[in-house]
Amino acid sequence: MSLNLNKVILAGRIVAEPELKQTPSGASVCTIRIAVNRRFQSRDSQQQNEADFFNVTAWQNTAEFIAKYFHKGSAICVCGRIQNRTWVDQSGQKRYMTDIIAEEANFVESRNSQENQSGYGAPDAYSAPAYSSPAQTGAPKFEEIKTDDDLPF
Repeated sequence: MSLNLNKVILAGRIVAEPELKQTPSGASVCTIRIAVNRRFQSRDSQQQNEADFFNVTAWQNTAEFIAKYFHKGSAICVCGRIQNRTWVDQSGQKRYMTDIIAEEANFVESRNSQENQSGYGAPDAYSAPAYSSPAQTGAPKFEEIKTDDDLPF
């Protein structure tokens, strides 16, 4: 049996305004570049951060969603796949490029955080949910079983 899986999940910040274009056939395509922090241990045992930059391409509804609600500095989480491209440039050299093809895009921050970060806000329907503990949300309380007599195994 062979296993084929190409899945990427990246969360970072958009480093330039999203570019939304239309193909000659009318399909929407949006390109963004995101920075994702990576921690590493330096030679003197200090924790440091570096950023990796990724080119992301989105198509159709995902492209329009990103262009409408995300801006430079916005936090974003994209899920998709890696795609390699090759071409020959004008000087005859073979070129390679690796892109992330976004199949999903999600908010990472709440609406207030996005407004504070970039001056733009996302609509309420698309805001990231606020996370809270089960005690705050009124999660059901479970009854403790005092003996093992009632267990079927």
